[in-house]
Amino acid sequence: MKAAVVIFPGSNCDHDVLHVLRNVLQVPTTPVWHRERLPSGIDLVVLPGGFSFGDYLRCGAIAHQSEVMADVKQHAERGGLVLGICNGFQILTESRLLPGALTRNVHRRFECRDVWLKREGESAFSRAVPEVLRVPIAHSDGRYQIDAEGLAKLQTEGRIAFRYCDPRGNVVTEANPNGAMVNIAGIYGGPRKNVLGMMPHPERLAESALGGEDGRSIFEAVLRAA
Repeated sequence: MKAAVVIFPGSNCDHDVLHVLRNVLQVPTTPVWHRERLPSGIDLVVLPGGFSFGDYLRCGAIAHQSEVMADVKQHAERGGLVLGICNGFQILTESRLLPGALTRNVHRRFECRDVWLKREGESAFSRAVPEVLRVPIAHSDGRYQIDAEGLAKLQTEGRIAFRYCDPRGNVVTEANPNGAMVNIAGIYGGPRKNVLGMMPHPERLAESALGGEDGRSIFEAVLRAA
């Protein structure tokens, strides 16, 4: 398996992802500046968290027009794996690789804490991932929204990847940190659910030294699939 991590002006979680892929999982990983082309032979492309282009206009609205995104779209259309984390999720919705939008948290506060997620739809990103896992969040614009028709399609096609829940796996309003529709924390897209966008940061809880390894299971699932 080979991976690439795309870096935009304002990305600030790129080194976290590079560390997990390179040093924790021993995956050959290339950092790619947003004006460069993706290297050949890549299995996984990661769009990391941060504040691309300062989050001007809308989060991800400028980044999705970067030169590298044409290659990311072609990679996804060929069935290649794409993971967008936090700001990366926002970029994927702006580029229409994923439906819906990420909007301001309902209470208009920045949220930075651990949350619990319930694994739902199956894909290459979720095989052998625990049904309930703890992963950190850090966002102001993580409230996932979509129209009724789009939500019904996500549910029918099993494309809701993760939902916010309590520690026992109950999907309840009290566990929702941002007001996202039906507690959505991540969704799938692509011809074979090969695109995953999620607001929580699995790279921030991928080693025991950080207090847990639940996030590592998502990267390990990709490694097995590739």
